[in-house]
Amino acid sequence: MSVLTLVRHGQASFGSDNYDRLSTLGEEQARQLGRYLASNRVTFDEVYTGPRSRQQRTSELVAIEFEAAGLSWPSHVILKDLDEYDLDGLFHRFAPTLMERFPQFALLMDDYEKSEGAQNRLRTFQRMFESLLRHWQLATTLDSGIESWPGFQTRVQRVISHVQNQTGRSRRAIMFTSGGLISGVTQQALGISDEMTLELNWRLRNSSMTEFVFTTNRFTLDNFNSLPHLDDSTMWTYR
Repeated sequence: MSVLTLVRHGQASFGSDNYDRLSTLGEEQARQLGRYLASNRVTFDEVYTGPRSRQQRTSELVAIEFEAAGLSWPSHVILKDLDEYDLDGLFHRFAPTLMERFPQFALLMDDYEKSEGAQNRLRTFQRMFESLLRHWQLATTLDSGIESWPGFQTRVQRVISHVQNQTGRSRRAIMFTSGGLISGVTQQALGISDEMTLELNWRLRNSSMTEFVFTTNRFTLDNFNSLPHLDDSTMWTYR
């Protein structure tokens, strides 16, 4: 059996002008992950990363720790399919339509936009974002150019097929991606509902590892959302 490890990127810069970069804490989470894997001599045959800066930087920091330990680290391959949901389309094109059609969603968006203080902004954002993604899953029509939920699921299946179809047995592959993609892959492995897939997404911690064992025709969840490299729970974050 081969092993696929999916890593959620370290904490990003929520609330800043550029979300798509690791925070100081996010960088430390990634370094500690690299040290843990290197100290346990967990090596990989293939390394993939999504196209976002936060995903690639997490991979780079893990690679630095491997190199410091004198271990090899394959050059990473960027896979566009490892990207997160189409957040630009959802926030800038889908959300305004929802606000016109669903007053309750408009109230959630208003609460978020008017919120002050870091914790309050996180809380109001989460409430709005959960509603946004659930509406997206249930949408029967979308503006052209916005990735649909079925389209996202097809992209997830391409990721799984990509690793299954590589040559060699007993391989280890690692992919640096985001929470939505990881929960989507977990859905494919477990056959769970769309709604439960979102519930899993909300629980995924930054820099966590989710592992699957696979062959060319089997794909099985082995370990979900683990943080063996972060003993200090104050370093656990969700965004």
